[in-house]
Amino acid sequence: MLNKKEQRLRRSRQTRARIAKQDVARLTVFRSNLHIYASVISIDGASVVASASTAEKEVREQLKNGGNTAAAAAVGKRIAEKAKAAGIEKVAFDRAGFAYHGRVKALADAAREAGLQF
Repeated sequence: MLNKKEQRLRRSRQTRARIAKQDVARLTVFRSNLHIYASVISIDGASVVASASTAEKEVREQLKNGGNTAAAAAVGKRIAEKAKAAGIEKVAFDRAGFAYHGRVKALADAAREAGLQF
C-alpha cells in the first residue's frame, strides 16, 4: 500500500516521462503547507533556468501568508518574468503529481497571464 507522498511521486514520474518526449523546458511546481516553489528546468533536464518561491525575501515582504492562492499567483507571475528574461517562452507544466486545483492552478493561470505558453 502506497502512502500519500509515494502516490504523488508515482504520478509525477508518469508526467515527467510524457514531458520528456515533448522536447520543451518544463515548469515544475512543489507545494508545501507554508510555501509554493516553481522552477523552469532546461530541455535536457540538467539545469534550473529560473526559479521563484514564496520563501524568497522579496516575495515574503509583499505577502502576509505564503501558503494561499494569492501567494501562488505572485510566484506564477514572477516565474514567468524570470523565464522570459532567460529567453524561454514555451514550457510544459509539470504539476509533480499535485492536483491541478487551488494553489497549483493559481500559479499556472498567473504564469499564463504573464505571457508563458503551455
